[in-house]
Amino acid sequence: MARIANALPYAFDFDPARTALIVIDMQRDFIENGGFGEALGNDVRPLQAIVPRVARLIETARGAGLAVIHTRECHAPDLSDCPPAKRLRGKPSARIGDDGPMGRILIAGEPGADIVPELRPLPGETVIDKPGKGAFYATPLMEVLTGLGITTLLFAGVTTEVCVQTTMREANDRGFEALLVEDATESYFPEFKSATLAMIRAQGAIVGWTATTDEIRTALDG
Repeated sequence: MARIANALPYAFDFDPARTALIVIDMQRDFIENGGFGEALGNDVRPLQAIVPRVARLIETARGAGLAVIHTRECHAPDLSDCPPAKRLRGKPSARIGDDGPMGRILIAGEPGADIVPELRPLPGETVIDKPGKGAFYATPLMEVLTGLGITTLLFAGVTTEVCVQTTMREANDRGFEALLVEDATESYFPEFKSATLAMIRAQGAIVGWTATTDEIRTALDG
């Protein structure tokens, strides 16, 4: 067993052999200049800033033998898995499925839907394409985790208050222990990230725990 003594709201114990790192939606459309995130009027620089830290976290997980799972929010080219209630958001000229600087926005197989090059998955690592905010909805994620014998999930990625938090809550409802890596997640809105961290660990870790990349590295180094 490994222990993150300074995790919040209290120490977090986990078995590395039954733990997976899930990296949520570190995609070009959300992170790079000219992508969907920026088209919605957001400053993408805070998301760009965590890329080296997420890379370090992934390398730490790989080195410790943890399963590493990547997710991408994207849709079928015909938008059959994107309800109007989701698509009709944002600027009229920059909605899901519209043409953007990196191909059609959030469409599977388009350059913008891909993971940023610095965090590219290794051959054999699981990549989950998800049509919703949560990574369990309409995906094989539960089957993948069950097949690997996973009981604990570490989370990184973007954005903290939307896809990351949604997936953590889904995981909690399915019986997984979950921890969000505080400095390997980000939001376009700093106050949203702060509020999400507080919500997750409130009431004795009602959704899960939080800790830093360095604290996880220390725990895995034993």
